[in-house]
Amino acid sequence: MQWEKLKPPEPDDPMCCCECDLDQYGCCCDCEDLDEAFTRWLRDRPSKGGSCQSPVLGAIIDRMEISLIPALLLLPLLLRVAALHLLLGVTILTALPGMVLWYYYATHRKKKRTLFFLTLSLYSLFYMYYLFITEILPRGNVSQLQVYTVTTGVILTLISLIQTKRGPGFVTPCLHVAHSHSQEAEKDSTHLNGCIQSAAATGTKNALTTKLSSCPVCKIMRPPRAGHCRTCGSCVQRLDHHCVWINSCVGQANHRSFLLSLSVFVVTSLYGISLVLSSLCPRQYLMTALLYCPGVYTQSSSALCFTCAWYSSIVTGGLFYMWLVQVVNISLNVTEREAQLALRSKTGQRRLGGLVISTGQFSRGFCQNWAEFLTMADASVSPRSSLTDLV
Repeated sequence: MQWEKLKPPEPDDPMCCCECDLDQYGCCCDCEDLDEAFTRWLRDRPSKGGSCQSPVLGAIIDRMEISLIPALLLLPLLLRVAALHLLLGVTILTALPGMVLWYYYATHRKKKRTLFFLTLSLYSLFYMYYLFITEILPRGNVSQLQVYTVTTGVILTLISLIQTKRGPGFVTPCLHVAHSHSQEAEKDSTHLNGCIQSAAATGTKNALTTKLSSCPVCKIMRPPRAGHCRTCGSCVQRLDHHCVWINSCVGQANHRSFLLSLSVFVVTSLYGISLVLSSLCPRQYLMTALLYCPGVYTQSSSALCFTCAWYSSIVTGGLFYMWLVQVVNISLNVTEREAQLALRSKTGQRRLGGLVISTGQFSRGFCQNWAEFLTMADASVSPRSSLTDLV
């Protein structure tokens, strides 16, 4: 029981069943893309399971979730109901984050993968952009340059999100072999240089920072700072956390694109909210327009846009907090997983919602930490990455 309490909360993205050469032509593989299912179907390859259903239908069913229905149907309905009156808006916008948090803790406790949060975030982005084009743009208070800026921000957010979904960088047995060869080459070059004293110093340092560890679940050797994701069942290089909003892990290969996605989304959302408020409440200051905008509930369209501005502000506030924690952790060269472990072992302390490791074993200073983060080599990415990996 004590071991279960000490287990760190760890991220997501399973090793494909087709990667381990088991059930290559099976039609129930969770990781198959739809185009691969069509290819097997057109080639009429028989499946090993005789009673298995059509591969195309199986691939579609595997990608469907009943949790997608509330995000696609209830969100616009709740926002329109909230736009009917101020009290309804306060009630619904207060209860909505609570419902989302409840569902998050329910799925996180069961270590279950879900497309609900990714669908909610993407649908919210497109729905807010749709209202901006259909309701705010016809008012004539927004210039073409401002529309192009918002559109560019939405496109950049999607591009960076697709890049993030390409994979966090899984630990594979061949990665362990390459890591061992690189360590041997580094050791040989140190001896050839004849720097015996520096070799002793670097050897002591490498013993602390490059010690391989064995994963008891995956049964493979993994490099330093790698962790096992209990949600997806795979080890990830430099594991940061499992993000339910992208339905994927954040690791060495996609950490930078994840931070870029957060940054672009927050900036675009803040800019879009400011344009909406300046169009709805031209005589109010932007800092007070969100709290007081007289006459906004006289028209249904303006009330809906004002309610969506409040909804966008709530979402943006949560993502800004996530962005702030990431910036603090990167500045201290610590991952969220390491921060949680430090908190449990009482070797870390909270600052700005993030965690600071008091030992500072990986920190090399603010500038050096960011230089290492921006220049670190990407881990190997799965060849299955494509536009369909967005879900």
